[in-house]
Amino acid sequence: MNQSPQYLRPGLVLGVLLAVASLAVTTQSSLAAEKSKEQQISRVIAKEMTAAQKALQASQWQEALKNLEAAEQKSPLTAFDKKTIYDFKGFANVRLNKLKEAEQDYEQAIATGQYSAEDAAKTTRMLFRLSAGNQQYAKALEYGKQVSEAGSANADDLAVMSQIYYLQKDCKNSAVWADKAISAARKAGEAPKENLFQFKLQCASDAGDNAAMATVLVDLIKLTNKTNYWNTLLRIERQDERDDHNLLMIYRVMYDTNSMNAGSDYMEMAQLLGDAALPGEAAAVLDKAVAAGQFTDQKDKDRAARLANSLKPRAEADKKGEAAFDAEAAKNSAGELDIKSGEVYYGSGDYQAAVTAISRGIEKKGIKHLDEAYVYLGRAQVALKNTAEAKKAFSGLKQVPNISPRVLKLWELYSEKLGS
Repeated sequence: MNQSPQYLRPGLVLGVLLAVASLAVTTQSSLAAEKSKEQQISRVIAKEMTAAQKALQASQWQEALKNLEAAEQKSPLTAFDKKTIYDFKGFANVRLNKLKEAEQDYEQAIATGQYSAEDAAKTTRMLFRLSAGNQQYAKALEYGKQVSEAGSANADDLAVMSQIYYLQKDCKNSAVWADKAISAARKAGEAPKENLFQFKLQCASDAGDNAAMATVLVDLIKLTNKTNYWNTLLRIERQDERDDHNLLMIYRVMYDTNSMNAGSDYMEMAQLLGDAALPGEAAAVLDKAVAAGQFTDQKDKDRAARLANSLKPRAEADKKGEAAFDAEAAKNSAGELDIKSGEVYYGSGDYQAAVTAISRGIEKKGIKHLDEAYVYLGRAQVALKNTAEAKKAFSGLKQVPNISPRVLKLWELYSEKLGS
């Protein structure tokens, strides 16, 4: 694409800071628990540490820090004493949202080497989140790799790694960790985070890699079915399409996913439908654009009005002749007239008649564009809210010889998201 829109605005979108408190290991190493172990705090700081623990349990964070700092000034202190003091200080500072101080506390605690293997792993994971939240990205990446190598990283941890690399403008590694996070989420039975795909999408957009963008957009549509992703995907697919038949197919997907956001889209679709002898549907497309206020420039309004004036008499003539044309089509041994009859019915809003005529035609031979037959049958079933039958109709596209792979992919994606 010629431009690089912002699909993602950098920031701590992964809730790094909110996750920190839940990772704190202080409750795992309470003073009472320590007394049951071989190692115990020194008697010289017992008074201050007991007071600190009571303050922590009462959520009196400043009071806890006051007692912990008093304990820190005592001498002599063992490595275990220091670990416990720093661990408690880290917890209190997390609760006070003093995250830089908390990070320093836990780094001092882990440096003592006194954590059990389990608590050391938890503290490393918390230091990863703290350093990420404090925007110390180089340090966060090192901690994150340790967490990942230990096998204790969850999908959110891996997502934070992807985000950090993205913020560092390292798209290659951002994509690697995004894929790890996506895989971990799916393995856990969870939906992957949308912004993981957005990292990859923005990187592909910045690099002007339309093929990579299209791949990620398909994933985003499967995940969210958002119209803005449909719009971007369809514009990418549309820009290199030179065949009017296939181009109109793409416009139909764009129209049916409500992802048209420019008057020129409606105008071109209406013109293509008019050229395909479908004036009723073309007029309906223009009417929708006018109702939605898509034509803001007076020249565009005048152009749309002229096109509508040329289409509506033809549409009215088709509607008047529907019954006679359908009767003629039913008698014909070839199915082409039945399909055309169904398309006309669709354009005038008679969806049940469209289903009847097209289904009759598909059973015959001699259909010029079998892909259109299945598409209109599916669209009519969608309009009738028969989702299962619509999906069945769209599945018939796989049987169409020489169908455009691009068109097939888009309608299969549309069918997949029906009812979601």
